[in-house]
Amino acid sequence: MLMLALAVPVAAAPDINVGGELVRVLLSLCGIVALIFAAGWLSRRLQARATPGGRRLRCVETMAVGARDRLLLVDADGKRLLIGVGPGGMRALHVYEGTTSAPEAPGANPPPLGFGDLLARWKRTP
Repeated sequence: MLMLALAVPVAAAPDINVGGELVRVLLSLCGIVALIFAAGWLSRRLQARATPGGRRLRCVETMAVGARDRLLLVDADGKRLLIGVGPGGMRALHVYEGTTSAPEAPGANPPPLGFGDLLARWKRTP
């Protein structure tokens, strides 16, 4: 009886096409990477459409005064408000009446120095 159990042929393992499986995995990976790039492109395109044209409130500038305290310069309907923000809440410090000045041209400020320029300036200083 033991001999009969050993004589039963074992089913052969199915042949696996390694090349076909490799192509399938690589195509799947390329598809996933393409989906990631498409999602990034779509998110940038949707963010570009959200222009602040219809907004009546915008933060012009912020400045940290302390570890948890800030000053905000806010433009609201043609008026500028200086607001103090801290752990205790928010408080309007000053309201500038009249029209707001036009924003400065982007070329008005000198460009920031690069790391190489800062390093060269540091080396020159005795």
